[in-house]
Amino acid sequence: MSQHTQTKRRMAPDITALKGVRPIVSLTAYHAHTAAIADKYCDFLLVGDSLGMVMHGHETTVPVPLELMVMHGRAVVRGAKQSLVVVDMPFGTYEESPSVAFRNCATVMKQTDCGAVKLEGGRRMAETIRYLVDRGVPVMAHIGLTPQSINVLGGFKAQGRTRPEWDALEEDARLVAEAGAFAVVLEAIAAPLAERITAAVPIPTIGIGASAACDGQILVMEDMLGLSPRVPKFVKEFGSIGAAIERAIAGYADEVRAGTFPTPDHSFAMREEAAKAGEPAAGRVTKKPKIPST
Repeated sequence: MSQHTQTKRRMAPDITALKGVRPIVSLTAYHAHTAAIADKYCDFLLVGDSLGMVMHGHETTVPVPLELMVMHGRAVVRGAKQSLVVVDMPFGTYEESPSVAFRNCATVMKQTDCGAVKLEGGRRMAETIRYLVDRGVPVMAHIGLTPQSINVLGGFKAQGRTRPEWDALEEDARLVAEAGAFAVVLEAIAAPLAERITAAVPIPTIGIGASAACDGQILVMEDMLGLSPRVPKFVKEFGSIGAAIERAIAGYADEVRAGTFPTPDHSFAMREEAAKAGEPAAGRVTKKPKIPST
């Protein structure tokens, strides 16, 4: 059953207002049809640059271009009717200067009609976040494990697992909140630190591998559906879609090779023969019922 009762699309302040009220639910989304399904249950959908890995076969998110984010962002906005849609800004589109970041963020918002963007980085991005928010661009921040910095970090490594790391990460969270971010993603951060940050900042923390202490949670949809070949330790697979897809493809291949598909039910008869059989002239077509968005 849908968890939403309103039909108006959520905006960034609506997400901020949920802190301390109830847990925030979110997922990544890259296509219109999956966005339409997730829209019934999520408060916001993230068009993550993780699409470069889970959809396009890259080893990291670094190669993802702005044009790809725009294309997938458009699809998700078309599919979702209630959730706030947030689009990741890809590597190299916002780090150079606040003005360059604004130009690229404005392009994304104008071309996708999304409601917010997400930037990776804490203190180093605080000035840019303030610049963007002052100019009408809602920003979700992202600290901890920042995948676009993977070549500097030396791998996908959890953060804050030793006490000397805590001060820098706490400062990152404080500065992005002060700069005007409406929420902050905490990725792969040690649970005690995530709890401490969540209590300290006035904006919602969205955890991904950062414990239930966060104000909300996000996962990559393909990971939680069991569609990704490899998933991080913090992912729980809520489905086995990958195995179901393989079974379906294997069954299709078997029937094609055996000559048992297609059958007359999946073919078109001559008009005269169809009329005699009482079938529509174009053949029998079974339409699947549409899934309502609410």
